[in-house]
Amino acid sequence: MSNLYLLHKPYRMLSQFTDREDGDKGPRATLADVIDVPGIYPAGRLDHDSEGLLLLSDDGELIHRISHPRHKQPKTYRVQVEGTPGEDALQALRAGVELGDGMTLPAKVRRLAQSGLPERDPPLDPKRHPVTTWLELTISEGRNRQVRRMTAHVGHPTLRLVRVAIGPWRLDGLAPGEWRRETLHAPSATRRTQGPRRGAHCKRPTDKRGGRR
Repeated sequence: MSNLYLLHKPYRMLSQFTDREDGDKGPRATLADVIDVPGIYPAGRLDHDSEGLLLLSDDGELIHRISHPRHKQPKTYRVQVEGTPGEDALQALRAGVELGDGMTLPAKVRRLAQSGLPERDPPLDPKRHPVTTWLELTISEGRNRQVRRMTAHVGHPTLRLVRVAIGPWRLDGLAPGEWRRETLHAPSATRRTQGPRRGAHCKRPTDKRGGRR
């Protein structure tokens, strides 16, 4: 039996529990600001300026199975890009594009009429970005800032990136900063999972300064 924690990482939060750098604006937000469960570690990461699903566990083998590239857990992102990509750009992403570290594997890509996500805090400036498009991309690799590099390569830089799924686990029902716990009973958690039952633990974080995050 393993515990898996699904967290909606907010924008401008580190995918770690401590910040070893103290910048000009002071310490950055960390996972410790929204989840207080001892002995858990993230399976993979999201960049400081990316949002969405982050998985954490106290089970080292489970973390390895989720995060190791050999297991090729598909990851799905909703991405707000600059401009309006044409079919040629989408087809290039589906076929794979040549980046500085080699050709990407084919991706699943589709346009979205709406993101289905809460607005980011702070939101994008519509004066700076008057025309944007939401895409949903699914990739099976984990290169550094891969989705951002892919959309920039086809001429449509990413303005907002939210991960909504890792393998069978989805962000559904979690607002930024919220998390829930699932108990996995299957011997191979990445192939067979038991979803949250009635009464499964779900928590909305409280800001250490007294308000909701």
